[in-house]
Amino acid sequence: MKEPHIKVIIPAFNEANSIGRVIADIPKHVNEVIVVSNNSTDKTIAIAESAGATVLEENQRGYGYACLKGLAYIKERLVKPDIIVFLDGDYSDYPEYLDVIVRPIIKCDVDLVIGARAKELREDGSMTTPQIFGNWLATRLMKLFFKSRFTDLGPFRAIKYETLLGLEMEDKTYGWTVEMQLKALKQRLAYTEVKVPYRNRIGVSKISGTLKGAIFAGVKILGWIFKYSFK
Repeated sequence: MKEPHIKVIIPAFNEANSIGRVIADIPKHVNEVIVVSNNSTDKTIAIAESAGATVLEENQRGYGYACLKGLAYIKERLVKPDIIVFLDGDYSDYPEYLDVIVRPIIKCDVDLVIGARAKELREDGSMTTPQIFGNWLATRLMKLFFKSRFTDLGPFRAIKYETLLGLEMEDKTYGWTVEMQLKALKQRLAYTEVKVPYRNRIGVSKISGTLKGAIFAGVKILGWIFKYSFK
């Protein structure tokens, strides 16, 4: 694959303080940056537009809703991408690592690449105790049931566009990332992880920053794992 057409999807809910920095750090050869405002009430939309992103609005709250909105938009475009990259809008990811994330797809024809938030590369406090435990439990269960090599459910990831369509993604909220990985395992897709740094996000997390969000996310993730374990 030479000079692949790459589009980036960034779900964003009230990320006015960070979204401009995220967009600015994305490599310039990316063909389009799509920010999906997930019912934001601050200046996320205006700042993302001024930074050069395509901005969509999805009023149904949920990470999966936002990702599906971005994917629906891409499906309607005449020119289709080769690779879709997902990352968060809170500046916890390092957008400049996009080239590292997509390299296994370009060089090795891998279908899916997960940016694994390696402990030695994580800033202190960037992941909460529930996040760390949840990732450990989810990936251990995937290893037990599917002989998976995943170590993380990191949001910074790249996937071939046609592969993504074939997964027929459906989760509307916090199960989006684990659904993608489980379906990749079930379809025996080629996947890998690359270690990436991770820093403290700007602002308060809408998921791990609240007890309700952490519990709901955990239930959704485990629900997907057990659903696929008994299929």
